[in-house]
Amino acid sequence: MKEISPRKRYVPFPNNRKLVPKLCTIFIVKSFLISICFVASIYLIVSFTVNFSDSEEYISKEEEKEKETTISHIVFGIRGSAKAWNNRSRYSELWWRPNVTRGFVWLDEKPHDNEPWSETFPPYRVSQDTSKFKYTCWFGDRSAVRIARIVKESFELGLKNVRWFVMGDDDTVFFPENLVTVLAKYDHNQMYYIGGNSESVETDVVFSYSMAYGGGGFAISYPLAADLVKILDSCINRYHYLFSSDQKIGSCVAEIGVSLTKEPGFHQMDIHGSPRGLLAAHPVAPLVSLHHLDVYVLQPLIPSMSRFESVKKVIEAYNKDPSRTLQHSLCYDLKRNWSLSVSWGFSVQLYPWLMNARELEMPMQTFKTWKGSEEPFTFNTRPNNVEPCKSPIEYYLDQVLDLRNGETLTSYNTITGINKQCENQNYRPALAVHMVNITASMLSPEVWRQAPRRQCCEVINEEDGIRSSLHIRIRGCNKWESVTPPFYDKYGDFAYFQRMVR
Repeated sequence: MKEISPRKRYVPFPNNRKLVPKLCTIFIVKSFLISICFVASIYLIVSFTVNFSDSEEYISKEEEKEKETTISHIVFGIRGSAKAWNNRSRYSELWWRPNVTRGFVWLDEKPHDNEPWSETFPPYRVSQDTSKFKYTCWFGDRSAVRIARIVKESFELGLKNVRWFVMGDDDTVFFPENLVTVLAKYDHNQMYYIGGNSESVETDVVFSYSMAYGGGGFAISYPLAADLVKILDSCINRYHYLFSSDQKIGSCVAEIGVSLTKEPGFHQMDIHGSPRGLLAAHPVAPLVSLHHLDVYVLQPLIPSMSRFESVKKVIEAYNKDPSRTLQHSLCYDLKRNWSLSVSWGFSVQLYPWLMNARELEMPMQTFKTWKGSEEPFTFNTRPNNVEPCKSPIEYYLDQVLDLRNGETLTSYNTITGINKQCENQNYRPALAVHMVNITASMLSPEVWRQAPRRQCCEVINEEDGIRSSLHIRIRGCNKWESVTPPFYDKYGDFAYFQRMVR
């Protein structure tokens, strides 16, 4: 048999020409189907990856939400005494929320049976006996030992789900939502010691710049508390010569190697006189605490009101918009050359001339140091001029309304006896204004996770507006916006006024 060569045995296409188109069609169909399957596979893989990443992102957001610090993660330790509690308890009632806030008032002895403990009070505990501890400060009180141990006794209660221990006095008013906002910025798994100093330099020099003042309140993270309680008793004995409990705590924390993290919203209020100038120029930070509200040397927050009622008035605004309370805004009415300084929920200052932002953001010195001196303070101040024509017209909170659209309306009125009459013609239109109305959107706590910046405001001039009232709107600042007065004349009224003041 004749052999067939390999070249003739295999041919690329059949010899029958009619089969060629059919094979080409089959090849094309197969290729098309394979391409579809390939594309579908890629689509399924991509879809699964995207959906999986979305679900991961959702889960991570949920976990992050669960990890956020809330008021339930905070245990308060309030220094108190059985004798003083009846008078001081009303301040704690202003901010304490039964079944929401956690913690105790630590008393030196059990209250008398004829003095029932109200359900609106924080629950109380009686401090352990500290008579065996050493205390040699001749001008102090050994109750400082008992108070210093509150953080230890609070820790040893073994409460669950605690991230922060916050200490304060029975005349300290905390602003809980803002406290949570501040503490949420920090990793509670790390060692933190957070608080503020005294406003008076003389006090900081005597006590310390590196300690948190107990009246203004301070926060200790759980890990730091866990280390602190191990050395606290021996440490208290080592610092037996120190005057106060917060001095002792600060010294013991220093032995652990943790420095004070300062937050400007904690207010010790170590001042004499009227705090209105200080609170009218609050730093750009959440209001966390106020102290010494029941001390006779500190006048009421709002003139013409009692100490307690003036605090209640500020808390009335706080309950409507916690993050915005006491936040400072500056603006101008350029039609009348007026400068306005707004402390939301507290006061408005109207200056019938133009002032620069540097001056307006400084507290007007309506107060003295804790020892009664004129200065110095840990911040700059400007004079509280007694001359009527060099003083602002002051307005104080009258009412706050929720407009139900994410905004509030606050009204501020003049108070008899505060604004002295000035015969200058520039003052007359300003003195005719008896009320200032301010609208503002609710300020989200998330704003404090960003770089701090004052919000801007603008005067709403209406053609047919009532001359006895003024309308201001507070808002976020626009891009490139600044509070810059138009000082066209280098030697104009503003420059003259500044020279006269200085």
